[in-house]
Amino acid sequence: MNISKWIRTNAQYTPDKVAIYFEGQTISYSDLEVQIDRAANMLSNTLNVKHGDRVSLLSSNSPEYLIALFACARIGAVLNPLNWRLAIPELAYIVKNAESSVLLVEETYAEFAAHARVEMPNCKLVGLDYVPEGGDKWADLMANDSSGSSQSTGSLDDTLLLVYTSGTTGHPKGAMLSQNALLWNAIQSQHMQDLTSHDVILTCLPLFHVGGLNNQTTPALHAGASIVLQRGFNPNDALKAISAGDQSHPAPTLGCLVPATQRACIDSPQWQETDFSKLRLICTGSMLVPRQLSDQFRAVGVTVIEMYGCTETSPIAVYHRPDSDFDRIGSTGLCGIHCEIKIVDADGNSLPPHAEGEVLLRGPNIMQGYWRNPNATAAALHDGWFRTGDIGHLDEDGYVYIKDRKKNMIISGGENIYAAEVERVLNQHPSVVECALIGIKDEKWGERPVAVIVGDRSKEADLKNFIGGKLARFKQPRVYYFVNELPKSALGKVQHFKLKNRFDSE
Repeated sequence: MNISKWIRTNAQYTPDKVAIYFEGQTISYSDLEVQIDRAANMLSNTLNVKHGDRVSLLSSNSPEYLIALFACARIGAVLNPLNWRLAIPELAYIVKNAESSVLLVEETYAEFAAHARVEMPNCKLVGLDYVPEGGDKWADLMANDSSGSSQSTGSLDDTLLLVYTSGTTGHPKGAMLSQNALLWNAIQSQHMQDLTSHDVILTCLPLFHVGGLNNQTTPALHAGASIVLQRGFNPNDALKAISAGDQSHPAPTLGCLVPATQRACIDSPQWQETDFSKLRLICTGSMLVPRQLSDQFRAVGVTVIEMYGCTETSPIAVYHRPDSDFDRIGSTGLCGIHCEIKIVDADGNSLPPHAEGEVLLRGPNIMQGYWRNPNATAAALHDGWFRTGDIGHLDEDGYVYIKDRKKNMIISGGENIYAAEVERVLNQHPSVVECALIGIKDEKWGERPVAVIVGDRSKEADLKNFIGGKLARFKQPRVYYFVNELPKSALGKVQHFKLKNRFDSE
């Protein structure tokens, strides 16, 4: 038993039903099952991917993304989705750390494929839409494989996703999510938004995020629903899809938009022309959600529910439902139907309602641990409880309120940025004596990363050029402040909160 059975069973029940609408194409459940089976066979027999091997994937959203996911599930392999916003050194670190045997890559990212061919010669290259130098094309390998139906050797206990999260120690950690975690996450997703086989899901957030992949997309395929898949987010394209303006697919009934994409839709000239009558609900999360954004969707008849979770929770852990009490300002909902929550003090003791402490979560949707990082795993998991590092409280009815995010983490446009990772790169520049990265409130992006530097102010332009090729654009500081010294604790640790308070107010 593995989660690729979702597709096989839905193909038996509703073979002609469309599973995926994509750029004018339609892929039925029976077609999707055939392609997953062929891909599983190709990975196993042609590319020699064994049980537990890692397959890295660098691409915008496409049907092949989902085909690769379920093909890996079928043979017990591990899919390692890569964030295409990362710089080449960052991508290289992840693929090397994962020791991937195959890299599936879109031509847009051919530069990284060329880098990988030299730096990781044992990693086979497969172009999803082109023939990379020294590699093969996905369609050619699929067409040439004639070894029959694949063997379904994967199990629910197998790791399926290896998703890297930016690390507080300066390097990202690979969160291991099992097939079972995705199953229970799908069940919670269906409970969260009353998702059924009759729904049509708009997927425009990137599939390399567990939010884009698992908030609605994989749960939809579990339920036998249909997906309107877009390569990426564009507000006009998303609004056009909501209106079903191009007539190539039915109007979506569900969608997922983080606050930055909500705002982009509201600010689009097409907002006023959009027919929202079929869109019954959107879910949102990934940062503190400004109520005025949700209110503007509610004003056009769309229910907005908020959820809370992270990569390590697959991500659905706490959420509203359509019938939730939305008058509890600041709440992100109740703990999920197959998840537990507790708020603890510094000694791990459970706290009563309204007392603030660290948020701990437990359930079958929680990660197995961090890839080859026992120390980080031991720090994060205790008796099945996952320590989120976030601060919050419960009210007397169990509603959850998140006050602060993980220590020194900045969320800009839905992307997580960890201060230590950026600081590690900044400190490599010879003009930097010491530095700190903080998040400053930003109306459009939620927060923007700002660097506070002790060093030579005249080298600012050189410093910007220096980090340009080493960090993804969204991680690069938008502003540089130069100071004489950084505030520190008695133990010599930089007090980021003091810097944040100072520059937020200025």
